[in-house]
Amino acid sequence: MTIADLRDRVASEAFAFVPADTMRPLIGAPETLSDWPHFVASWDDLHLDTYLPDGHRYRRRRHAILSARAGAHTATLQPHQPHFQSIDYNPLVGGIERWFEPMDPKIVTGPTMHSVLAFSCHLFGALRPQTHWKIESHQFRIEARSDAPGRPTPEGVHRDGVDYALVLLINRTNIKSGTTTVHDLGGNLLGGFTLAAPFDTAIVDDAWVKHGVTAVEPIDATQAAYRDVLVVTFKRN
Repeated sequence: MTIADLRDRVASEAFAFVPADTMRPLIGAPETLSDWPHFVASWDDLHLDTYLPDGHRYRRRRHAILSARAGAHTATLQPHQPHFQSIDYNPLVGGIERWFEPMDPKIVTGPTMHSVLAFSCHLFGALRPQTHWKIESHQFRIEARSDAPGRPTPEGVHRDGVDYALVLLINRTNIKSGTTTVHDLGGNLLGGFTLAAPFDTAIVDDAWVKHGVTAVEPIDATQAAYRDVLVVTFKRN
C-alpha cells in the first residue's frame, strides 16, 4: 500500500485500519525510528488524568501542540497550551480548558515522532491540500484492573471536533478487548478492529464518522495491564 492508496481509502470510506506490517514501511525506513525504544519507554512517565470524574482513575497522558504549514511535511512544536473540546464533542469533560503535562520535547522532536508527523502531514495534506494545520499529539496509557476496567474512550462513541485523527498503537500489555468501532453520523456500525501489535493504526475522517473503543480488562489480574497509544489530530488552522 502507498500513501496514495491510503488517501483514496480514507477519502471514500472516511476511515481505515492499517496493520503494522503495512504501516511500518509507510512511516519510514528503520533508521528513521532510531529512538523507538526510548519513544516507547516514555509512556512509563505519563501523569494521571485528573479531569475525569470520580471513579475514572485509569488514564495517564501527556500532550503537545504543533503546527504545520500547507504543503509541509514537518511540524513545529508550539508553546504549551491547554486541550479544549466543546461539550458537543465531549459531554463528559468538555467545555473547559484541560492542562496536561507536556510531552518531553526530546520525544516530540525525536526521529520517531518526526516520522509519524511527516507521514501524517503527507496523508492529510493530500486529503485536504492548501491547508494550514493545528496538530495535537496525545500520549495515552489506559490501565486495567480486575475491579476497574480501563476505558480508552470514557465519553463513548464520539467525534473529536477535528478534521482527521490517527491512533497508533505503541504497546499492549496483559490486556484483552479494546476493540475500535467506527460508526456513521447516524450511529450505524461501519466497521470494527482491534489494535493488537505495535504500529497497528486507525485513521478517521472526523467530519464523517464517529469512533469508540471498548474497555480493556487484565488477562492476569496480578500483573500490570495497560494499553499505550499515540493519538495525533489535525484541524484546519
